Amino acid sequence: MRNPSILLILVIGFFASCSSSKDYLIESDYSYHGKFRKYKTFTFVDQTDENENPEVFNPIIEDAIKYRMKLQGYKHTDNKPNLLVSYRMFFEDFDFMGYQQPDIEAWAKRENIDEDYDPVKYALKKGTLLILLHDRKKRRVIWQGYASGVFGNKEFDNDRYLKRAVRSIYDQYRFFAEGYMVKNVD
Repeated sequence: MRNPSILLILVIGFFASCSSSKDYLIESDYSYHGKFRKYKTFTFVDQTDENENPEVFNPIIEDAIKYRMKLQGYKHTDNKPNLLVSYRMFFEDFDFMGYQQPDIEAWAKRENIDEDYDPVKYALKKGTLLILLHDRKKRRVIWQGYASGVFGNKEFDNDRYLKRAVRSIYDQYRFFAEGYMVKNVD
């Protein structure tokens, strides 16, 4: 006969290990002035300094962003791109203002720029990655995505974690470049 106390300890240990895993905040919000179905091209905002400070430039993150943008049909160009991409890593906890908004895809079907912004204050954890998409012509941020608590310190360079953070953020941005997805019409 099995010892019920050992079984109970194993069950409690299992649930404790599941509940101790980190829950990362992954969120995004957008501008009601974005024309998400009209963008085709992108480039990065030059964020390097002479010392390539890891707070400003991270080639792993930049490569992961470039890969995801191309996967969604956007072409990388330095000649008058539609979108300018920037990102920032934060190594301390901070408060961040986001917005409670309709699902971006549902909103894009009607593109009501008269919607109200409903601010939400987030307490973001150290190790936050913020990615911004800027409409070059309108000179405004049209989308921002962020993942909180996904990496440790300034020297953090784990490819897998950083790529997963970028992928998780871009899972919130579900638009393909204009003309990339062509529907078959009978």
